[in-house]
Amino acid sequence: MPTVEVSAGRIHYTERGEGPAVVLLHGLLMNQTQWDAVIDKLPEGFRYIRPELPLGSHPEPMREDADLTMRGLNQLVADFLAALDLEDVTLVHTDWGGGLFLTAYGLDQRVGRLIVLPCEAFTNFPPGLPGKTITLVAAIPGAVTLGLRQLRISWLRSSPLLFGWMARYPLSDELVHGWTEPGLRDKRIQRDMLSYARSKRVKSELVANTEALRNFSGDALILWSSAGKVMPREHGRRLAELIPKARLVEIDDAYVLSMIDQPEAVAAAMSEFLTEAVVESD
Repeated sequence: MPTVEVSAGRIHYTERGEGPAVVLLHGLLMNQTQWDAVIDKLPEGFRYIRPELPLGSHPEPMREDADLTMRGLNQLVADFLAALDLEDVTLVHTDWGGGLFLTAYGLDQRVGRLIVLPCEAFTNFPPGLPGKTITLVAAIPGAVTLGLRQLRISWLRSSPLLFGWMARYPLSDELVHGWTEPGLRDKRIQRDMLSYARSKRVKSELVANTEALRNFSGDALILWSSAGKVMPREHGRRLAELIPKARLVEIDDAYVLSMIDQPEAVAAAMSEFLTEAVVESD
C-alpha cells in the first residue's frame, strides 16, 4: 500500500484508475475497506483514492504530538490532498464530522465537489447511541480494548450501542476483524483514536461548521439514508437546502453505512453525479 508523509505522520492509501480525483473518506473505527462493495461499481475515467485516516483502524500510529482533534483531522485531510497535489477533488464524506467541515476551516481550496453520506452535522454530536458509547468508552481506561473485542462478536456488534444502528444488515466477521486488528495489535492506534474521541467539541461549533457550507461553491450530492437511526433523516434535507448547489438523493433500506447496506444504489447515485460533472466540464 503506498504512503505519503504529512505533518501528523504517514498516511497509507489505495488508489486505482486515472482521471479526475475522487477521494473517499471512511468512518470512526473503520478503514478504506468500508468502500469495497462500491468501488468496482463506479465508472472508469476517474482516479479513486482511499486514505486510511487515524480513526482507530489505521495500519500505523501517527506522531505522538499529532493534532487529531476535529480541526487537526481536517488539516490532515487537507494536507493529504496537498501531498498528492490533487486539484478539483470530489471529496466523499461519511460518518464523522470531519472532511465535511473543510470549508469552515478554510481548507477546501482543493475540493471542487462534495458527496455527503450520513454523517455528524448540526447539533448531532455525539451521534446516536453509538456516538454516546464511544464517548463513554473513551472516558474509561482500558475500555477500548474490550470494546474492540466485543465488535468481533457478531451478536454483540449488532447491538444499537455498537454497529446495530450503523448498518441495516449484519456486518461480516472478515470486514470487522480488519477494522479491529490494528487497535488490538498496537495501543498507539487506540491512542490516536482517543485523541479524536476525547477532543472537546461543543454543539455551537458543530452548528457553525455545518452552517459554513453555505459558502461552498461547488456541486454537492447529499446521499442520505431514509431509514436514519443515528443520523436523522431530516439532516439530509437540511444539508441539501443549505449548500447552494446541492441535490438530495435518499437511499432506502439503509442506515449510516449505506455503501455496505445498499452498494448498488449508492454506486448508481455516485456514478451519475460524477459523470455529470465530467460532461459539464467538457
